[in-house]
Amino acid sequence: MATDHEPTFTVKLLQLLLLSTYWGMQIWVTFVSSFVMDSYLSRHTYGFIQSRLVPYYLHLGSACAFFNLTIYAVYHPSDLLNEREAFQIFIFFVSVMVAAVNAQWFGQMTSDIMADMHLIEQACGLGQDIGLSSNREAYAKLCDTDAKYRHLSSRLWLYQLLCSLCNLCCIGCNFYSLCYMAENLITL
Repeated sequence: MATDHEPTFTVKLLQLLLLSTYWGMQIWVTFVSSFVMDSYLSRHTYGFIQSRLVPYYLHLGSACAFFNLTIYAVYHPSDLLNEREAFQIFIFFVSVMVAAVNAQWFGQMTSDIMADMHLIEQACGLGQDIGLSSNREAYAKLCDTDAKYRHLSSRLWLYQLLCSLCNLCCIGCNFYSLCYMAENLITL
């Protein structure tokens, strides 16, 4: 159950703008731009662009998730919540926490590790090929011969996995929130 006063049109619009902005960014960055850039840019150019773009994406997503939670919580005080509203607050909270961890830790570590790997690759004359698959043998050989590169490669794989899982969790949270909002457009 919502508060005694209905949210204004402006508040409802802001809530939907924040949610749809975050959702749109997630879909574009996760399922479109990454694949296009990987297919048409050199490995290092792609990595450089990602290292500049992803922090903005992650921090903006964290801000959208935080403001979504804040707006929703203001109009749904804890003493008036039904079960579905409480779950929606939980979903917003999970999205905020996961997005913040991703922005502050996993995304940053991924960019830092990738930058270190690019330095080693440049010293070996690698990194100008389009995507990893076009010269996979050279990178495998570098992994076999350079212990530091091998260590960085395994850490990069781990942080990319964690970053991707956080991103997918936030996509799931936002999908649920969009479904919930569509069901409750009148009450926010």
